[in-house]
Amino acid sequence: MLFCSGHTQDITMSEDKTVTLKPVDLVEPEPGFSSSHLDPADTSYQPPALDKTPGQPDLQGLDSGHPGTEEKGPVGPTTPDAVAQGNRWTSTLDQFKLKRFFVLRPGTMDQALEDIKALVNQDEDGDVHGVWLMAEVDHWNNERERVVLITDSSLLICKYDFVMLNCENIQRIPLNFVDRITHGNFSFPQRSLLTREGEGVRVFWDRLREPSFSSRWNPFTTDYPFSTFTYHPVRNIDHRFTALCEIQSFREQLTEAAQKAHLKKPIPGKANGVLVLNQPLLIESYVGLMSFIGNQNKLGYCLARGNIGF
Repeated sequence: MLFCSGHTQDITMSEDKTVTLKPVDLVEPEPGFSSSHLDPADTSYQPPALDKTPGQPDLQGLDSGHPGTEEKGPVGPTTPDAVAQGNRWTSTLDQFKLKRFFVLRPGTMDQALEDIKALVNQDEDGDVHGVWLMAEVDHWNNERERVVLITDSSLLICKYDFVMLNCENIQRIPLNFVDRITHGNFSFPQRSLLTREGEGVRVFWDRLREPSFSSRWNPFTTDYPFSTFTYHPVRNIDHRFTALCEIQSFREQLTEAAQKAHLKKPIPGKANGVLVLNQPLLIESYVGLMSFIGNQNKLGYCLARGNIGF
């Protein structure tokens, strides 16, 4: 209770204690002032803005815990999809799948190139002008990991074991034998059950020789007069592997190197030159159960497979 009489009153309490009450002067409210802010249930009242004096920190930033700063919008992506696109790996599943490739282990690719270049015959092949990491697709649609080199005189297709760091096989094709290069999307016969996305490059070195009937139905034959290449699965991992797996640069450099080899060492009785065509790459395979299982499980690549060998 407030005493507004303007006089001081003494109240005697128990145990001879006296409490002195002083008067309180009430001030009339200014016109337009509302006392609704005193009601806890009313949230419409907004306190007046404080005038900022020079050298005084911004008091409005105290609510966020950072005096002198103002709130700003989000700087980077905030949605899960946007954050995933900005990361090196788009998902945990992709990270698990790609990290299984032994070629991605630190120093593995450098060791492979060193081992393969040591096997290049300088007298027969010359200097190395380009190296690519690609997947070779055979006539039964099976994928196999390959390291491909272009030298002064040869096209080298190397089968390299990235687990044991050992070059198992090198197929040497003289560049002056290369007579046709085709590139385009993959295609299959009309009644085939197989499909393959993407594009590839096919290199021919004997356009007059056709595969025999037995070779067409033999999945392990190696006497085909051409080789087909497509992108390696790790080509998008970083800038270095993107350049190593680029089939367009391989096609352009192979065409240029083969043209020089034809001029330098022409083959008697044969039309010298390289014919470059943009057309579908036909794979004459119809059922392909073995290739389906092999490609789905990446049996043609050096992968970490746990306790299962390959």
